Amino acid sequence: MGLFSFIKDAGTKLFGGGDTAEEQAAKATAEIKKFQLSETVSAIVEGDQITLTGECPTLLAKQKVLTIAGNIAGIAKVVDNMTVAEPAGELSDSNFYDVKPGDNLSKISKEVYGDPNKYPTIFEANKPMLTHPDKIYPGQKLVIPALG
Repeated sequence: MGLFSFIKDAGTKLFGGGDTAEEQAAKATAEIKKFQLSETVSAIVEGDQITLTGECPTLLAKQKVLTIAGNIAGIAKVVDNMTVAEPAGELSDSNFYDVKPGDNLSKISKEVYGDPNKYPTIFEANKPMLTHPDKIYPGQKLVIPALG
């Protein structure tokens, strides 16, 4: 279905140094389910790669699940084996944005949409992972929804 790259050393510190692959998978699955985007998504962790399976209700929910998984510290690759209940196109790297030093949502909005005032669109698409428009960090990957 898809392979997405993330920055390995950026993100939520979820895994302990001595966690087994099974413990990492359980922690990653719990982290994803905490956002209540899908009850059927599960994770398998192998080294710096996480494989996601299950069904998401919408494409936006799937994008959010991918970014939650990829924004776990220690994860560099996300293998997407998920399905969408309401299919609406395929995902690609253009559906995501890698936050760089000095970025803010207005700057990202100007870059991707040509209008800095469309930043609330990006913020809303990344809730509940983002709790405030100013709380983004370099290395984080954000969902960039299509304007419609």
